[in-house]
Amino acid sequence: MKRFFSLLITLGLVGCSATTNALKKEYETHNQNFDKHNSYKEYQVPRGKYHLYAREFNQERKGKAPTILLMHGFPDSLHLYDELIPYLENYHVIAFDYLGWGESDKPKNHYYNSKSLYDDMDVVVNYFHLKDIIVVVHDASGPPGIDWAVAHPQKVNKLVLLNTYYQPMKKLVPPEAIARFSTPGVYRDISVQVSMYSDTAWIDGFSTQIRKFMMNDAKREHYVNLLSYQSLGIRPAFFELNNVLLDEMKQNEAKLPLLKTFKKPVSIVFGKDDPYLNVYVAKTFKEMFPHTSLTLVQDAGHYVQIDQPKEVASAITKE
Repeated sequence: MKRFFSLLITLGLVGCSATTNALKKEYETHNQNFDKHNSYKEYQVPRGKYHLYAREFNQERKGKAPTILLMHGFPDSLHLYDELIPYLENYHVIAFDYLGWGESDKPKNHYYNSKSLYDDMDVVVNYFHLKDIIVVVHDASGPPGIDWAVAHPQKVNKLVLLNTYYQPMKKLVPPEAIARFSTPGVYRDISVQVSMYSDTAWIDGFSTQIRKFMMNDAKREHYVNLLSYQSLGIRPAFFELNNVLLDEMKQNEAKLPLLKTFKKPVSIVFGKDDPYLNVYVAKTFKEMFPHTSLTLVQDAGHYVQIDQPKEVASAITKE
């Protein structure tokens, strides 16, 4: 077994350096181009002994319009919203990376679960003194974002669900990588070890999955490379969240009656072509809250905010 993992380490090192350097260059170029066209302030938000990376846009709009709080899923980062943010110029906007993701701290021994994501959100809301919030969740930020909104309705303007999940749903199809790393067994255990020891194996698997999340051919490879570069550091958080995913989804079934008590508007905005968190999932969400609207975005997949940012922005800001 030791020889096996030694071989994996060797294979992971061969050719990985050149790949990582190329990804780093594209990541830096992306940030430079984004900075040319968007003004924002960066923060290191204290979270116990760690820090969360956050960006604040349109600070002058704070108090004059609701704050749009953008939360990413896994396996990505706040860059998921880079296409969307320019269309939100009339709103105060906060985007941040969860602990373990993006540019936030990545403690290896932290217990990454839905409560950790919930606590991250709570820290950010309190740090920026947010009161009138359009809560925007996507993918894995759905469960903690929903729970937070239900627990703090007085701070919520409305809740926006972008291709997300909450409890087990009949026609929900887990992405291949999520199924691989969330299903208990020898296959998962070996996959975790291989992915931890081999950067090449990890990036290959990561990029293969991410490609399936976008319909926009012109943007696909750029965002695959951008998110792949950041992905090397997210592995502890990714594996831990997957480890508890199925159990947490089952536990959420007991919370469904609470969702019926949430009186604020809920906008369900799903990419129509997402094969995973699909139209049937969107329609299930519509029955879970008392005040909902449903928008199915054409020519958009799981990363609906990348595929069709203008349409998503319109749905988010619709009165």
